[in-house]
Amino acid sequence: MTPNSDPARLGPEHRRASLERMAGQTFDLVVVGGGVTGCGVALDAVTRGLSVALVEARDYAAGTSSRSSKLVHGGLRYLEQRNWSLVHEALRERGLLLERLCPHLVKPVPFLYPLTRPLWERLYVGAGVALYDLMAGLHRGGLPPHRHLTRRQALAIFPGLRRDALVGAVQYHDAQVDDARHTLSVARTAARYGAAMATSTRVVGFLREGERVVGVRARDLEGERDIAVRARQVVNATGVWTDDVQGMAGRGRIRVRASKGVHLVVPRDRIHADSGLILRTPPSVLFIIPFGRHWIIGTTDTAWDLDKAHPAASRADIDYLLDRVNAVLAHPLTTADVEGVYAGLRPLLAGESEATSRLSREHAVSQTVAGLITVAGGKYTTYRVMAADAVDMAARGIDRRVPKSVTAVTPLVGATGYEAAWHARARLAGETGLHVARIEHLLNRYGVRAEELLDMTAGRPELAQPLTGAEDYLAAEAVYAASHEGALHLDDVLTRRTHVSIETFDRGLTAAEPVARLMGDVLGWDDERRKLEVEHYHARVGAELESQEQWDDATADAARLGAPDVRGAG
Repeated sequence: MTPNSDPARLGPEHRRASLERMAGQTFDLVVVGGGVTGCGVALDAVTRGLSVALVEARDYAAGTSSRSSKLVHGGLRYLEQRNWSLVHEALRERGLLLERLCPHLVKPVPFLYPLTRPLWERLYVGAGVALYDLMAGLHRGGLPPHRHLTRRQALAIFPGLRRDALVGAVQYHDAQVDDARHTLSVARTAARYGAAMATSTRVVGFLREGERVVGVRARDLEGERDIAVRARQVVNATGVWTDDVQGMAGRGRIRVRASKGVHLVVPRDRIHADSGLILRTPPSVLFIIPFGRHWIIGTTDTAWDLDKAHPAASRADIDYLLDRVNAVLAHPLTTADVEGVYAGLRPLLAGESEATSRLSREHAVSQTVAGLITVAGGKYTTYRVMAADAVDMAARGIDRRVPKSVTAVTPLVGATGYEAAWHARARLAGETGLHVARIEHLLNRYGVRAEELLDMTAGRPELAQPLTGAEDYLAAEAVYAASHEGALHLDDVLTRRTHVSIETFDRGLTAAEPVARLMGDVLGWDDERRKLEVEHYHARVGAELESQEQWDDATADAARLGAPDVRGAG
């Protein structure tokens, strides 16, 4: 197979071909939204034999799906709410992701739950975690069972804790995911099975035949043209934009409100520990999560009714997280320790009508009008269930038998053969001249598709060098992001294909120009276009830093909007 014939290659050629297909073909399903749910719907539908198109206004995972806590978990706090079905569903999905669907992207992660009361709290928390393990049943994904720890044992695992912050602890395991890369892998897998996929393609209206929706009117934000995409069914999977998209067709049955969650990123050496941490807070829980050479600290949970595309973290958000975590750390953190901040919006269901099909307490699927299905709510871990439910409802409007979902047995791109490639990592290091740590890094980001990057470095040795200003990544990764992963702008690479924007103290400014040069070679950028991309990225970073000095949401939002969206879609 030649590189350009690989259907999972989301390069500029795939986008052009997809837009041509969209302009000339009637699809069984058009999906609006390129987050994990929308990409999951596209994959579910195309693997049932349906013809599928997906359009996304910005980039894959540009919204909530790249700004989560990066956990795949059942949700211990849902046990307290006695939401047994959601916990069981999420734990089953966790096992599938760990063992079958994408073991290269989803990994076990240990957590300590500090205890502050010597007896009753240990009994209460221990019983809850034991039930959590029991409900996982056969879907444990190889995770160890929980265990009880004395204070001395807990401090040996997490020496960065204040001794007076606990009397003991319970340790349990969950899983974590690189959310943006996982969503991208779902998108690539959908393309692999025949879905037409196009980012920078904004829906501006619906096509109608009488009262029925028969497709979408979409604007190609790169080529500045409009296309009509016809379909037998349309699925709205736009997260916090659900109400806006429904509004184009009339009043919807599902209402969504946005809740802002802010996370901080600090270097791994700032907190001395070999485990993550979960803390109870009055509104919810707070996590300290190991993430490569970094810690993620989060999250907040506050109502948000301002700009949905670029939610801003305020100084109040940052101070809240630092205050909470410093209450238990032996060596408190300051703002000088924070190398990255990101804010995401949770799409929370805000009260559905009785006619809405509630398929769980956490997500809903509804027919807004004839021909238009809306799926909303939910949590990242259960994206696959949400997608299957949406396609099940859409299938009722397609005049032929549609098979059942097969995504539970469909590995994502890069997964098949990953374990064998992992076992051969020392040999790969010897053959390529790269350190085994570099090979592990590539395998855990691309799975077996890491071979494609290694092939690049064989032909162009300079691509085996670390990226200037972001030494954890290789130059080949910037090229691959544009040639295989659908990156169209500098921000796509520094924020989602990699995490340079939150993993470096300069927020990726040093890496911006070298990355623009590398990806520009693939996308045909001239010097002026490269300069514009770098200038835009600098403006974005400046606006974010300014917003993070403001004390309230409204002022922070105004500061963040000082940098316009590179796609002209802000």
